[in-house]
Amino acid sequence: MRGLYFEEFYEGKPLPVTERALELAMTAAQAAADKKAQDIAVIDVADQLYITDAFVIASASNERQVASVVDAIEEALVNLPEKAKPVRREGERQGRWVLLDYIDIVVHIQHTEEREFYALDRLWKDCPSIPFVDRDMAEADRSGAA
Repeated sequence: MRGLYFEEFYEGKPLPVTERALELAMTAAQAAADKKAQDIAVIDVADQLYITDAFVIASASNERQVASVVDAIEEALVNLPEKAKPVRREGERQGRWVLLDYIDIVVHIQHTEEREFYALDRLWKDCPSIPFVDRDMAEADRSGAA
């Protein structure tokens, strides 16, 4: 698990996103998609930050949906075989930008207006994207092709 003093290196570079971080990120992204979050992005920030491996960023159209997406993510991650609970949670009271810090990943659920204004995707554009495909969309594509 990464902490403030993470110092594992491979040929002088920080290790890329871990398998655990990938599992958490994909589970969080799917939970967000299940609650109809929009513009879900998973970004590998492992080479840029020592305190986390990945960001999950998603938009919601109103404060109630932000809260619903946050609840779904927390439930999905605590129900993994190796449970995950956030070590830090910020922004719940306002409901416009909630940050969940799981050490390995940091989840940002933002009201659409905050997402556009703060543009985290652009701030981290030099980091590689991790592809995420909503399982419901993939299943719909498969059944439509059959």
